[in-house]
Amino acid sequence: MSTHRPSVLFVCVHNAGRSQMAAGWLRHLAGNAVEVRSAGSLPGDRVNPAAVEAMAEVGIDISGQHPKVLTTDAVEASDVVITMGCGDACPVFPGKRYLDWALEDPAGKGVAAVRPIRDEIGSRIRGLLADLALDPGPRSKA
Repeated sequence: MSTHRPSVLFVCVHNAGRSQMAAGWLRHLAGNAVEVRSAGSLPGDRVNPAAVEAMAEVGIDISGQHPKVLTTDAVEASDVVITMGCGDACPVFPGKRYLDWALEDPAGKGVAAVRPIRDEIGSRIRGLLADLALDPGPRSKA
């Protein structure tokens, strides 16, 4: 049995909404079984407050996270790179697994509009865990 801990990188433009929520879901559901990273091609100043609030509603605290710039090193160090609207700004390296998740951008939306995005991301994270052969466990309220 392999002892390799998979590494997943979530990338969106501002690293303030979708990618932060995805990273929060994966940390919450996988614990230490997966190394989680997130970054943006043009990082924002802060994580979207509506995303923070929506995630808090399901018991996931992303309030301490900060947008980070996408680096070549982060991509190289990741087994799976999940893009969410970063377009051509995302570097592509041979041997990496890439997934593109078409998700609505929560920027400028209130928490009521962010909830369905949060839930869709949660569902996709559960699918990712199943695909990685990791148990998503009973930790989630959503």
